[in-house]
Amino acid sequence: MSQTYPIGGGKGGSGKSFITANLGVLFAKQGKKVVLVDLDLGGSNLHTFLNLRNPERGLNDFLNKDCKNLDDVAVPTAIPNLSLISSTNCSHEIGNLFHTQKLKIIRAIKDLSYDYTLLDLGAGTIFNVLDFFLISNEGLFIITPEPTSIENTFQFIKAVYLRKIKQVLKQRAFNTFVKKLQTTTNKSIIRSPMELVEMVSKYNPERGKRLQDELEKFEFTFIINQFRKETDVTMGSKIEKLCNKHFFANFQFLGNIRYDERVHDSIYSRSIYMNKYPYSITAVDLQNVAGKITKIHQHHALQSVT
Repeated sequence: MSQTYPIGGGKGGSGKSFITANLGVLFAKQGKKVVLVDLDLGGSNLHTFLNLRNPERGLNDFLNKDCKNLDDVAVPTAIPNLSLISSTNCSHEIGNLFHTQKLKIIRAIKDLSYDYTLLDLGAGTIFNVLDFFLISNEGLFIITPEPTSIENTFQFIKAVYLRKIKQVLKQRAFNTFVKKLQTTTNKSIIRSPMELVEMVSKYNPERGKRLQDELEKFEFTFIINQFRKETDVTMGSKIEKLCNKHFFANFQFLGNIRYDERVHDSIYSRSIYMNKYPYSITAVDLQNVAGKITKIHQHHALQSVT
């Protein structure tokens, strides 16, 4: 059963590419067939974490129709079973995808036949990032233990929910309910997607139930990266509890990835961290997170059989 994990968050510099690359290495070492897709369009750097200086083909060849299938532009890495679809050779305008280009990429990603497809997304809440995150009902948020990162992650989650609500309701119905909510609450900006869900349920219970059912399909996970000894050890469980209280979904905290200055050294030397420092505390943390994701994958596989 193929598993697609978008990896995102609201803030740049949280370590999304580092986590994506090293989780990919760990899954591949389990004997799984893995592909990493660099969707940080305009800021592509995933190849650097895998010591690939200039991938010979990539997303640009697929968009330019030089290659018919997205799988054709996947290049092998030094790790057996691990491939990369890079966007580093795309034009400087790649960050402003046409809608048709975005749909083409989304359809192609859904057709990929790997055990794990990990999507390294850019920061922010532009529609391209949100729509790529919504390719799957699962997703991994990367948070660092600073107030700005936590706040930006919550904003990103809210944006994901609003985008999904809009997709389910369609444009006209979405606009109608937004106007009702703004009139009722005297708010010009919708700050809580849950308020909008409640409004839909109030005026159209059937549509509200459908909307809640769609949102409850989400199974989001998150980690705290660059965790330092002075950080509150209960931070992850507190965020998990808060998310599960305020959102129609299941949020699961997978663990802390402890800070290691050698991460910078591995990037600077273009070395794969898990290979260079396999016995470090940070490597153990990454292994634990990979193990938990594997268990989630196995649970889903069992559910699909039964």
